[in-house]
Amino acid sequence: MNRGGFYAQELSRAGVHVDVLEKRFRFDPLTYFRLRQRLHELQPDIIQSFLFSANSYVRLPGIAPKSSKVIVSERCVDTWKSGWQLRTDRWLSRRMQAMTANSESVADFYATKAGVPRNLMTVIPNGQPTPPVGAAEPASPSLREEIGLPADARIVGFVGRLAPQKCLADLVWAIQLLYQVIDNAYLVVVGEGPVRDQLAELAQSFDCRDRIIFLGHRTDAAALTKQFDVFCLASSFEGMSNSLMEAMAAAVPVAVSDIPSNRELVEHEQTGLLFPHGDGAAMMKALKRILEDAELAGRLGTAGFSLMSEHHSVEQMVQRHVDLYQELCS
Repeated sequence: MNRGGFYAQELSRAGVHVDVLEKRFRFDPLTYFRLRQRLHELQPDIIQSFLFSANSYVRLPGIAPKSSKVIVSERCVDTWKSGWQLRTDRWLSRRMQAMTANSESVADFYATKAGVPRNLMTVIPNGQPTPPVGAAEPASPSLREEIGLPADARIVGFVGRLAPQKCLADLVWAIQLLYQVIDNAYLVVVGEGPVRDQLAELAQSFDCRDRIIFLGHRTDAAALTKQFDVFCLASSFEGMSNSLMEAMAAAVPVAVSDIPSNRELVEHEQTGLLFPHGDGAAMMKALKRILEDAELAGRLGTAGFSLMSEHHSVEQMVQRHVDLYQELCS
């Protein structure tokens, strides 16, 4: 809508034409006319949009050709949306043929908060690539060597945007407690975001700043995740966390907050450990269990890998979209 970004280059290299509409502000009349012109020239069978701005534009009167089937896609339990945005979603729900949600939690949110009819919704979980069993993995640089940790360091890892809903202050508190009982425990944080400096200050005040390593944005995040001893996600809400799925696909044991979207991936004691959201002491206990019990860690990691490979493959995600397209066009 406003800029291309990394995937514009990826799509272009794959032979997919990309138009950037250069949207300048929340409602840009020029973008409205550009989008309308492009779609009416193309006359697509399917129009699929993602996120609030695009989802709103494609459903405005006159934008989509009458023969096109419109699918809007929601990716998160968007508790940040204000009343006017939810009312907009409710009003525009009459101007689409389907909505995809990447989890049952997202579908429930839009049904209850925005009044989207459930018969218009299709849940298509995120897909996550997993290496074939027995496949040789490319060698990854040692994370411990890179950041100067001892070879026996136990690494709790987080990957994602450093935003308030990730509740990383709770994770910092849990690490402060954890290293009182496991003296070689460290937290590695991969990602950038608005609360980064606050977290560093909080760690300083908790006297555990030397236990937390901020790596910033990394293009090799998946390779780093494989070297975590445990992955932790403390979020207050999610859609379906890709970073959690990446950890499970790498057979890394996980400890996550007990919220609906996380429960769609993590069954307590089976594919990971759940702890009450906002409870730093319970989070610490879950992390401690995994770090001190090698049998439990191995069992949870193996079960998480099996869940990703059997039920959340990229191929399954693609086929579910194809099935929806065929149903709408038949």
